[in-house]
Amino acid sequence: MRILPGQLAFFLLLSIIPLFAVITVIASQFSLSIESLIQIINKNLPSEIADFIIQIIDGKSLSMNIIIFCLSGFILASNGPHSMIIGSNLLYQVDNQKLFLRRLKAVFMTIILVLLFLFVLIVPAFGDKIISFIMHFVPNYQISNMIQVGYNILKYPTSLLIIYYCVKVLYTIAPDKKIKWKETTIGAITTTIGWILSTEIYSFYVNYFARYNLLYGSVANLLILFLWIYLLSYIFVLGMALNVNSYPEKN
Repeated sequence: MRILPGQLAFFLLLSIIPLFAVITVIASQFSLSIESLIQIINKNLPSEIADFIIQIIDGKSLSMNIIIFCLSGFILASNGPHSMIIGSNLLYQVDNQKLFLRRLKAVFMTIILVLLFLFVLIVPAFGDKIISFIMHFVPNYQISNMIQVGYNILKYPTSLLIIYYCVKVLYTIAPDKKIKWKETTIGAITTTIGWILSTEIYSFYVNYFARYNLLYGSVANLLILFLWIYLLSYIFVLGMALNVNSYPEKN
């Protein structure tokens, strides 16, 4: 269980590249501006990660190479949720299912986890900076003000609900046994609150202390990003353990 957060964080980072590749392909299919996406990446991510992602997505269109790259990336990233399944089985003291069934479930869990991570990146973590970036393309002050007010009102309620229910689904389907929906409530609440608080701290750092123009600043930003993702993974695993301890008589 001590190893699992680091493993989950590593494979979550691994999923970022194919995730942005998928977003770029979708954007190109709907004739959306790739340059705007590149600007957002450059503005909100450390330069080392931004440059690496842009080299992959810049000018790409839907092709067999992109499909193979994205599929292989998600399959590799599924090793994290696969370890989470085995860890859940260990906590609940149940036997592991067949490898094929576990892998199939791990891929499904990876999709949920990656989409959840994308949401956390876009809304709680970098939402303020992204909204500020979008405001430059809205000439009408009233519309711009409405977007800003709407975002400020919906940011936290939406984040709480989406994170809570996605985490609850992951906790429920992870073990190879039937888990009741209510048995994952304690862990889901703990994880949701922990993710929101840690993301707010990271967002505060990005908005007020991040320095992308200096070498040591970029290295520090990269380290903080990795630490944040590891903290999210650690809180997630902690919530999984709390679920088991909350219903010892059921196990």
